[in-house]
Amino acid sequence: MTHHITVSFGANREYELVVHDADTAGMAKDQARAWLAKEFEVLECTPSNPMGKVLVLDMILNVAKYAGEERFKTPGQWAQQFASAVAVALERPAIRVDVAGFLVG
Repeated sequence: MTHHITVSFGANREYELVVHDADTAGMAKDQARAWLAKEFEVLECTPSNPMGKVLVLDMILNVAKYAGEERFKTPGQWAQQFASAVAVALERPAIRVDVAGFLVG
C-alpha cells in the first residue's frame, strides 16, 4: 500500500511525503513507535499532557513540531524515516499531520 503523509505548518506550508511498501518492509508497529519515542527524547519534546503517558499521536505531532519545518522543506532521510514511522504506526493510506492546528487526521 502506498501512504501519503502530509505535514502542514500552516497555509501554503505543506509538505507531502510518499511511503511505499519497500520503505516500511520489516518495520513493525512497535519499531515505528520506538523510533518516534527516541526522536521525541532526542528533540527534547514537551509532552502535551504532563500527567499521563505520551500517546502516539502526541509523539507524531511533537516530533514534527520540534524537528521543524526545515526538515520537511527539503526532505531527506530523516523526513522519510518520520513518514515511514507514521505510516506504520497509524496504518492509513492518507495521513495529515497538522502541526499548526496540533491535529492528526
